[in-house]
Amino acid sequence: MSTEKPQARHRTGATPGALLLCRADPESVAQAAHPLRERMLLTRAGDDWSVLVPEGKPWLHGEEPVDRVLTGWATALAVGAPWPVLALWWDADRAGYTLASGFRRPVGYVWLTDGTPAGEDEAMRTFAARLGLDPVLDLQSLDHLTKPDPETDARARLRGLLAILTRAGVALPTGLTPGEPADRLREIARIRPDAQQVEWSGWREAVRAELDAVDSSRLGPWMPWSGTPRARALALTQAAAGLPLTTWGLRRRSGGWTVAGALLLSHGLLGLAYDLARPRD
Repeated sequence: MSTEKPQARHRTGATPGALLLCRADPESVAQAAHPLRERMLLTRAGDDWSVLVPEGKPWLHGEEPVDRVLTGWATALAVGAPWPVLALWWDADRAGYTLASGFRRPVGYVWLTDGTPAGEDEAMRTFAARLGLDPVLDLQSLDHLTKPDPETDARARLRGLLAILTRAGVALPTGLTPGEPADRLREIARIRPDAQQVEWSGWREAVRAELDAVDSSRLGPWMPWSGTPRARALALTQAAAGLPLTTWGLRRRSGGWTVAGALLLSHGLLGLAYDLARPRD
C-alpha cells in the first residue's frame, strides 16, 4: 500500500504559525493591539472582522509553544475591548483555536496533526454561544468537527471552522490560510491594499489608545470617568486580578499573560486613582 497520502498529511502544519481574528473594524483593532508590544500586520477579514498576522515568531525563540503565546495575546486583546478575539494556531503536532471574550475564561479546541479530535465537546457549544452562531445548524456543523474522520487533517479542520464562521461574517483574504508558513502569511498580508502595520509606540500612547477605544464602546458607563459605583467596583476587581496575573506571567516569562495582567492592573489603578481624585457631590 502506498504511503504517499499519510506522509503528505503528516507534514501539514509542520511550520508553526498563527492568525488573530477580531470581531471589529481595523481602526479599533489597531488601537487595542498596541499594548501587545508585537509587530503585526492588520487587514480586514469581512465586514465586521479584522485579522492580525504576527510578523515575529516568539514561539520559536522562547520557552512557550505557539498555542500558549496566542492564548495570551487573545486574552490581552479581549480584556480591553468589547469584542471577541479568535486565535487560530498550528504547529508540527497539533492545531486549534482559542476564543477570548471580555473577562470570561478563554475557550478552545485542539486537533492532532492527522485531524484526530483532542478537545472537549462542551468547548464547541460555548464557542457557538459566545459568537452568537445558530444553535442548530451551526452547532451541528461544529459538532461534526469533533468526530473522527480519517480523511480530514488538522489544517482541513481549521478550514472547516472558518467555513462555518463565514455565516458570521468572517472572510479571510485569499492566501491567508491556516497551516501556511508564517513567512508566507506575512507576505500575503503585506501586499493587501488596506494592510497596516501595528507596532509598539510606548506605554503612554498605548494607554491613550486603549482609553479612546473603550470610551467609544458599550463599556463607556463602566469606565472611571463615569463616576458610578459599578465603575468603582470594576476598578477594584481589575486591580485585584491584574497583580497576581502579571506576577504569574513574569515568572513564566509569558509575554501574553504579562500584558493581560498589566492591562488589568493599569485599568484598575487608573480607575481607583480617578475615583479618589474626582470631586464629591
